[in-house]
Amino acid sequence: MDYRIESDTMGEMRVPADALWGAQTQRSLENFPIGNQTMPTEILDAFATLKKGAALANRELGCLDERRCDAIAQAADEMLAHELDGNFPLVVWQTGSGTQSNMNVNEVLARRANQILGEDLCHPNDHVNMSQSSNDTFPTAMHIAAVSALRTQVIPAANALTQTFAGIERASSDAIKCGRTHLQDAVPLSFAQEVSGWRTMLETSVAQIEASLPGLCQLALGGTAVGTGLNAPQGFAEAAAAHIARLTGEPFVTAPNKFHALTSKDALVFAHGALNALASNLMKIANDVRWLASGPRLGLGEIEIPANEPGSSIMPGKVNPTQCEALTMVAVQVMGNHTTIGVAASQGNFELNVFMPVIAYNFLQSANLLADAMRSFDARCASGIRPKRDVMAHNLHTSLMLVTCLSPHIGYERAAAVAHKAHDEGCTLREACLALGYMDAAAFDAAFKPEEMI
Repeated sequence: MDYRIESDTMGEMRVPADALWGAQTQRSLENFPIGNQTMPTEILDAFATLKKGAALANRELGCLDERRCDAIAQAADEMLAHELDGNFPLVVWQTGSGTQSNMNVNEVLARRANQILGEDLCHPNDHVNMSQSSNDTFPTAMHIAAVSALRTQVIPAANALTQTFAGIERASSDAIKCGRTHLQDAVPLSFAQEVSGWRTMLETSVAQIEASLPGLCQLALGGTAVGTGLNAPQGFAEAAAAHIARLTGEPFVTAPNKFHALTSKDALVFAHGALNALASNLMKIANDVRWLASGPRLGLGEIEIPANEPGSSIMPGKVNPTQCEALTMVAVQVMGNHTTIGVAASQGNFELNVFMPVIAYNFLQSANLLADAMRSFDARCASGIRPKRDVMAHNLHTSLMLVTCLSPHIGYERAAAVAHKAHDEGCTLREACLALGYMDAAAFDAAFKPEEMI
């Protein structure tokens, strides 16, 4: 491999000849051979946006000349278009402030800007990183990436699954079934009512995610090293946030207190809490679906779900609820990520949190996994759910909990005696009630209407 010599404040480094990065990136690449989890693409995209926004703000404030600004902006656009992919090799497991990734972006954009200009006019620190610090750019990139992931991935996927459940509701309002509490038979409800619970879980989760967005739309940029804004001109924070808002179409604003913005990651914890709640709801929905579809002959078997692939390498004809299993595995991963994010966010010692890369990695993994899993579950399971009305009707009419409709007529204790007699003797509720002499046939038939109990 051919190399060139690059230098930073610590000396010279050999850098691959065709790489756009410089000495600091190379130094980090060699100092942190840990894992294979590279910095998420969403963080890099966010960096490209904020570097362009910062350059535009610096030009607006008279700190950066037009030629350099235009070249940096063009290089950032190329980075956003993924034309510079392959130049961002650094792993998550680096300095906790993300300094090396900030410098990786600075070096790549500076070198590319110089190629555009045809001369060496842009310096990674002096021009691309002008008015900035890693300490305010990395938290800014985290917020931009988080808002984008929630807006473009998680919320649309949840809304689509919500609409699928709404369609099932409309198609199954006439399917009456036995409810279940404590995994035991309970009073009736319609399948549409049961599904409406799933739908509302998703609607509630989306509302909770949307409630977290205002906090994420506050940007740390302009706080520089410790929140004081040292080396950033007056008005930079506001101007940069305005440019980022225009570039993204999201209502980003400068954070009112940069000391809070640099050291606290509570907005990300709060937003991931909504993702954690969504994961909990999806776990419940997936478990309900696979229980209701269990069988096909020895389980509940009240709904039919798509058969997507063979379920066993030894049992011919077996089909498993694999989409439910994938969704529940994603849910437990998200729950684990929430623990990681919460612990990492607690490590904001003095003026800076130094667990930011791992927070970013876990947050974006959760968002992407949830969005992908919901889309897959929607397309390959939920959209094919069909109530098995004959099984539902059979289970409904053999349920002992229908005795609840007799309580207003014969009282709770007598109704319980009817249920126990029917269970112990294997007879119907009607037979047990008449045998005990609590009601005659006409009175029982007038009171016993399961379809009206919903």
